[in-house]
Amino acid sequence: MHTDTERCVRAVRSKDARFDGVFFTAVRTTRIYCRPSCPAVPPKAENMEFHPSAASCQRAGFRACKRCRPDTSPGSPEWDARADAVARAVRLIRDGVVDREGVPGLAARLGYSARQIERQLLAELGAGPLALARAQRAQTARLLIESTALPMAEIAFAAGFSSVRTFNDTVREVFALTPGDLRARAAPAAPTAPTTPSAPTAPTASPGTVLTLRLPFRAPLEPSNLFGHLAATAVPGVEEWRDGAYRRTLALPYGHGIVALAPRAGHVRCRLSLTDPRDLTHAISRCRRLLDLDADPVAVDERLRADPLLAPLVDAAPGRRVPRTVDAAEFAVRAVLGQQVSTAAARTHAARLVTAHGVPVDDPEGGLTRLFPTPEVLAGLDPETLALPRSRRATLLALVEALAAGALSLGPESDWTEARARLLALPGFGPWTTEVIAMRALGDPDAFLPGDLGVRRAAQSLGLPATPAALTARAAAWRPWRAYAVQYLWATDSHPINHLPA
Repeated sequence: MHTDTERCVRAVRSKDARFDGVFFTAVRTTRIYCRPSCPAVPPKAENMEFHPSAASCQRAGFRACKRCRPDTSPGSPEWDARADAVARAVRLIRDGVVDREGVPGLAARLGYSARQIERQLLAELGAGPLALARAQRAQTARLLIESTALPMAEIAFAAGFSSVRTFNDTVREVFALTPGDLRARAAPAAPTAPTTPSAPTAPTASPGTVLTLRLPFRAPLEPSNLFGHLAATAVPGVEEWRDGAYRRTLALPYGHGIVALAPRAGHVRCRLSLTDPRDLTHAISRCRRLLDLDADPVAVDERLRADPLLAPLVDAAPGRRVPRTVDAAEFAVRAVLGQQVSTAAARTHAARLVTAHGVPVDDPEGGLTRLFPTPEVLAGLDPETLALPRSRRATLLALVEALAAGALSLGPESDWTEARARLLALPGFGPWTTEVIAMRALGDPDAFLPGDLGVRRAAQSLGLPATPAALTARAAAWRPWRAYAVQYLWATDSHPINHLPA
């Protein structure tokens, strides 16, 4: 969109928040870049130029606005709606892959050369992988500076910088403030340092970093099916609903964490407890992906509302999101465990695996006890120990062996078409299991479940075609947002997945 100057100018003058993160406005006279909804008086059109990313603005010599904080705007919805190399590269950079593995590691995951990835990102985003990762490091650094009492040296390495000097230079260049100035500006909201327990028997917090963040999204957001689904299908020990928040354990590159997510007006409250602060970028990326926070609900609902049978559902609760996952391999395992059984039975099967093979964790604030077991651990199971039908055991073991060996990838780097083909080649995998993994693990917004019992019941009650083939033909008009149509269809039922817990 950033190449359509007239449209961008109209969005800036109307302060349209729907375009925050879609493009950025750079002002030539002040050398500042903003989000489209910046509350400042809009500059003259001849003084504006438009960029597809914050990294592109920084690369051109602009610094972030101190009023609208464009570096904290929601991510562009385009990268979660595409499966080409550029979109997959952006998702991996958001996960911190460049910081951990460098550009060669990013290119290797995508199956391209580093030069090809650099060229494609420059063409679409105006910045290469290093510049995009640098912009993300700056945002993470700002978050840690303003939200924690960590020493600056620790923040520098936690944010992914190779040295304190690079950290200082980047913060000054991007925000026109020193790290100390950033902390001073945020001093009234900064948390106080934890106190030492007065007695040896007093409870102590688990070691690590605890942060409370606001995760932005594009309005509207309907939380009932999003959080209701996560709570209703929660695996005991790994997930829980407590005090109005969905809580779960996270397996992260440098350690583990626990997150609590609660819907609020205009944002999602996120409380993260990390054993290693270097995992912050990865954890935030996973939480945003879990809640589908970078979606464009206006574009989705506009397409679905064009169908007269779906329009009343959209108008009743606009802004439904697709509940996704923080770990694609975990969800794939759970999808197999949920084949042809109830939600309660699927939770029971998953809880047995977690109790027997999950890594224990401490949770002083709740009842979480374990991480979900990895494919490498599950691949070594004795199938006779699994309380599942023989055919289901074979399906589960084939899946975890493919994941553990690297023959199947379901991460942000995955090609959706190739992943579907590899899933269907496994024993026991049919269209339902493959599409539900595509929808919630791969993140394909056009995944569709015409044979799902809940979808068929909803179709029948609404007067939509009931057979999978006829419904698929009718749903062609809903593309590329059929996964969201599934959420609206599911919501016609009284199942607990559609309601926030009391």
